[in-house]
Formats: sequence, structure tokens, C-alpha cells
Amino acid sequence: MDKVRLGASHLQVSRVCLGTMTWGEQTTEADAHSQLDYAVERGINFIDTAEMYPSPSRAETQGASERYLGSWLKKSGRRDQVVIATKAAGPNATLNWLRGGRARNHDAANLKAAVDASLQRLGIEQIDLYQLHWPSRNVPVFGNNVFLPKKERASVPVEETLAALDDLLKAGKIGAVGVSNESSWGVSEFIKQSEMKGLPRIATIQNLYNLTARHFETSLLDETCYRENVSLLAYSPLAFGQLTGKYLDDAAAHGRLTLYPPSWSPRYSRPATVEAARQYAQLARAHGLTPAQLALAWCYTRWFVASTIIGATNLAQLQANIDTYGLALPPDLIKRVDQIHATITNPGQ
Repeated sequence: MDKVRLGASHLQVSRVCLGTMTWGEQTTEADAHSQLDYAVERGINFIDTAEMYPSPSRAETQGASERYLGSWLKKSGRRDQVVIATKAAGPNATLNWLRGGRARNHDAANLKAAVDASLQRLGIEQIDLYQLHWPSRNVPVFGNNVFLPKKERASVPVEETLAALDDLLKAGKIGAVGVSNESSWGVSEFIKQSEMKGLPRIATIQNLYNLTARHFETSLLDETCYRENVSLLAYSPLAFGQLTGKYLDDAAAHGRLTLYPPSWSPRYSRPATVEAARQYAQLARAHGLTPAQLALAWCYTRWFVASTIIGATNLAQLQANIDTYGLALPPDLIKRVDQIHATITNPGQ
């Protein structure tokens, strides 16, 4: 498994990252441990989690993903073999139980509380990569893809957030910082403030990227991140399983799109997304590939993707996802992918 350096940080991670969003909801602790054992054996050293996981987030299960990872670290003794990334949630009225009812924002008090709680659940002394799960300010995220000034709200200034992260870095509680679900302006502002104020420089951006959601290529983020040396961690490469083709074959197939409330992530069930998934699945099968192989190979081979975050509910899925790494897509297949994208552009964004 190839490794890549994240931004200007000291972190060297595998080009495939193991995601944990289902752990504690669809995935048991024992199965999570089996996934970790297998992933490390296959050369994956990068694990991504979040304080609010598993999803969909509930007070009863919140933090389980971090706890499962923590219990594996204690049992396996492999802390020095993995790079651990986790995330602090931003403002969200539905998470009024998180952090004991705190404001759930990116000020010093909130970030310290979030980091301390994550460290305790993980059972470690330092989080290698600490990320802001979504911005404090008004930004269209999670399927809301149009910026609306009328939704402006009070937010924590970027420089204040960076100063809080600087304190956590100096305390040795985190090793590097990143953002998630960010815009080109946001990345530029974080860089500007870090340079002006001598504050930590972000190393990564964890954003949505898959065949139905290629906004990263057209929002100036690819150039911004390239020139500012910010590494993309691509999440949801299979679009909640829509790009595996399983829902095309059986609309009631077991998975997130049938288990979770329809309102939780409707972008993957939009008619245009389903039609795009159908065309990509047909294209993959015509080239002797599974739909999942096409979707994952697409992300694995994009020049601007540093690491692709894959999730699995069982070992068979994880094995298939990892096995796709190294698969080269022929030029004619890439051309046809772009043709479909031009006809049905970013329906899952």
C-alpha cells in the first residue's frame, strides 16, 4: 500500500483510509476489531473517526466508534502502527445532547472539551490529525449545495479557532490539524490567518468526492489545495452504497439507504443520482468490472486525492474495497465516465 504525506505535516498515511462511521450502529465491536486487524495487515495505517459517530448520530450511541477503536488499540498494542484522525462537530441544533449541551462550536472551550473526550474514548495521549467536521460559519454542506447569504449566523472567527487548535498542539493533545466539508474560501481563509498570525497551518481537507459528486474539481478547491499544499481526504466514495449497484438490483437491499431515515441524506436517493448510478454500473459491467470497483478505482487514481476513506460493514466488503487499489482504468473508460458526468453533473453533491 502506497503512502503519502499529508500537506506539510509529519504524517505519512496510506492512500486508503479505514472509515468508522458505521461502528456502533451497523458494525459490532468485534467486527470493528476484525476490520482493523485486516486493514493493518493489508498495509492501511490511517483510521478516521469522529466524536459524533456512529451515524446517524444518537445520544445513546455517540462516541461508540471512538471507543471501539480505543479498545482495539489497547488489545492489539498497535498504537505506533496507525495514524488516528478524528473530528469535532460544528453547530447543529439536532445535536443538543453533544458535549453535555455545550454550544457545539469551534471556540477554545468547545474544542478542548471535544479533544479531551475523544482522547479518553480512544485511550491515547495524542490525536494525530484533528479535524473540524464542518464549518462554524454559514456554508452549504451535506447536500445543501447553494450558498445563501440570508442564512448567515454568528460564528467563531477562523483565527480564534486556529488559536484554540494552537493551544491543543502546544499541549501535545493533537499532532496536526485539518478541515472538513469546507469551501475554497474557507481553505484560503485558514491559510491566510495561519500565515498572518503565526498559527497552525491546516494539512488536510476531508470533503465529499465520488462519481456523483465531483464538485471538488469545479469549485476551485483542486487548484487551491494544490497550490496551498492541503491534502484531500475523499469521503463517501461509494455514495452510501448507491455506486455499488446493490440498490439498483434490489431497492430494499440491506444498507444505509434503507436502514437510515430518508431525510438523513436524501442526496443519494435523488432520481438523478439513481440514474447516474445506473449508467455508471452499466458502464462498469460492460468493462468487466463491478460498479464498486469502478467507483473506488476512480477515487484511488485521481491526482488530487491523497487518501480515500472507505467504510465496510463486513470483512468481505473491506477485502473487495482494498483489493481494488492499484486497478488502472483504461482511457476509453475514463472518457465515458466524463461523458456521463457531463450529462448528469454532480447529482449527489
